[in-house]
Amino acid sequence: MTHLPTLLDDHDLAGAMEWLETQPAYSIADELARMDAVNSVVSFRLLDKDRALEVFEELDPVDQQQILESLRDQPFRDLVEGMDPDDRARMLGEVPAKVARRVLAGLSAHERQMTAALLGYPEGSVGRYMTPETVALQQNLTVAEALEVVRRRGAAAETIYTLPVVDTGRRLTGIVELRELVLGDPNSQVSQLVETEPQRARATDPAEQAARLMRETNVLNLPVVDSEDRLVGLLTIDDAVEVIEAADTEDVARQSGAEPLERHYMSASVFQLSRARALWLMLLLVAATLTVSVTQAFEGELETVTQLALFIPLLIGTGGNAGAQAATTAVRALAVGEVRTSDLLKVIWRECRTGLLLGLMLAVVGFGVGAVFVGLEIAAVVAVTLVIICAWAATVGGTMPLLAKKVRIDPAVVSAPMVTTLVDATGLIIYFTTAKLILGI
Repeated sequence: MTHLPTLLDDHDLAGAMEWLETQPAYSIADELARMDAVNSVVSFRLLDKDRALEVFEELDPVDQQQILESLRDQPFRDLVEGMDPDDRARMLGEVPAKVARRVLAGLSAHERQMTAALLGYPEGSVGRYMTPETVALQQNLTVAEALEVVRRRGAAAETIYTLPVVDTGRRLTGIVELRELVLGDPNSQVSQLVETEPQRARATDPAEQAARLMRETNVLNLPVVDSEDRLVGLLTIDDAVEVIEAADTEDVARQSGAEPLERHYMSASVFQLSRARALWLMLLLVAATLTVSVTQAFEGELETVTQLALFIPLLIGTGGNAGAQAATTAVRALAVGEVRTSDLLKVIWRECRTGLLLGLMLAVVGFGVGAVFVGLEIAAVVAVTLVIICAWAATVGGTMPLLAKKVRIDPAVVSAPMVTTLVDATGLIIYFTTAKLILGI
């Protein structure tokens, strides 16, 4: 099948419309995100009203803004009015103030009120991602009465599969699944089917924390409450997946020494790609001057035993790799909750022993290589250095993310390139100090 950009380049609008009619919303959104602004807007305008809304909610905020800026008043109002409140709130949190004001002005009073309530929660919190459109049941209903409530109010809710149960003060007392109501005795009480101690999240909790809780507990929807345990919404599984994906994307970018892209990779310009990477490369370049300074400080030792220079790339490369492995493992363990900041001493002890074991294995190889090329004395220096560097690198790499977390810095910022640069400089100090002790220079 011909791709959408090709059809647009050939000015085949009929073919483009046929393509759009046969593709799922997520595929269309992906194609729009890949294209330039003009083709993206042209393609979006070929969609009918209901289909356009479905595709629009699949787009990232930066692409949504691009579409909105091209629409006139009535299509604009229809689009923003039809969005789910949580999707609309997330979009408004990222678009310029001018666009946000236009969106809010185009909403009905009810939709504006719901959107404003969500925007009142901190950025990145569960409140920004939850849906306030829920069907809550009173605990004194019968199953038949509860099902009637679902039929009457379910069309306006984003999901009806998980039904929060509340008391007269709207405080959450439990949840019941729709499946339980459908299969239950119509005359029995909802209170007999309710799960009275469900997992829940505060609206001000970090969204990533709540999303990972959903993954660990295998729930489709997570009740969200305020500080007094009153129900304010549900975090749905589709939003939870988006939260985890966004968090993981950000972590991967920062672990590689770059800023996460704000838009689809294929639609990002070369300048945008360069800007995302330039700052970190500059910082790492400045940090790498430590390595130059250390080499200069031990210039006399290098002049005395020039063969020491042969193993500098091997040693700092090995140390950097060992530190990067430990840092990546620690960041991931923190992200999925396997490690807490209170485990700092345990992590130090584990990584130190791991590094020593790795160093001993590598030292055997390093000693053999050194003995063949430069003699036993320098081979011994290389072997001992490998043991110390690996232990040091693993300890630094494993503990720096935890220390960052402890002082409220994103652990991913303490990325593998940062750890590698630090270990390079300190590894040289270890190498030359070991050489001085063993060779007596």
